Amino acid sequence: MSEQRIIKKYPNRRLYDTATSSYITLADVKKLVVENVDFKVVDAKSGEDLTRPILLQIILEEEACGAPMFSSDMLSQIIRFYGNAMQGMMGAFLEKNIQTFMQIQQRLQEQSRNAMLNPEAWTDFVKMQGPTIQGLMTNYLEQSASAFLQMQQQLQQQTRDVFSRMPFGAYPGNPFSTAANSPDKPKNDDDSK
Repeated sequence: MSEQRIIKKYPNRRLYDTATSSYITLADVKKLVVENVDFKVVDAKSGEDLTRPILLQIILEEEACGAPMFSSDMLSQIIRFYGNAMQGMMGAFLEKNIQTFMQIQQRLQEQSRNAMLNPEAWTDFVKMQGPTIQGLMTNYLEQSASAFLQMQQQLQQQTRDVFSRMPFGAYPGNPFSTAANSPDKPKNDDDSK
């Protein structure tokens, strides 16, 4: 595995690639990302990690020109998660979905490479694309649904924990009370007879 590449950002906003001993542009940094090169952007004076802001700047430039990936509605929804109790879970959910999507893409690329080797394989590849893609997408959707359900369960448990600690948390029939949801406790007086 190669060593992490260090890019220094100077006060004049220029980026210096220490591996090539040359100044680079955001387009060059984007190329490193596309080529899956491990790098880190640091402030030349303080040594502060600036990788995330640089990556966000690349996304901003990509969204401003060409074909944007995110709709205004989606961006608004993402912004709404900041400061929300679900913020941490949403980040993990999006990351997991992107990883799953990339795995699907990689499988399709591998299958298409194998299919190019001979005509019979190409014919089989074309015939299998419908079921393969459907299977991959089904798997992707199932994983997404599972991740969402886990997030929902975590949020419900956190809500129960918060409300059960409050003074009004112990009244009978409180859906947030952990005592009310205990399997050992009867639901009503008829159950105890």
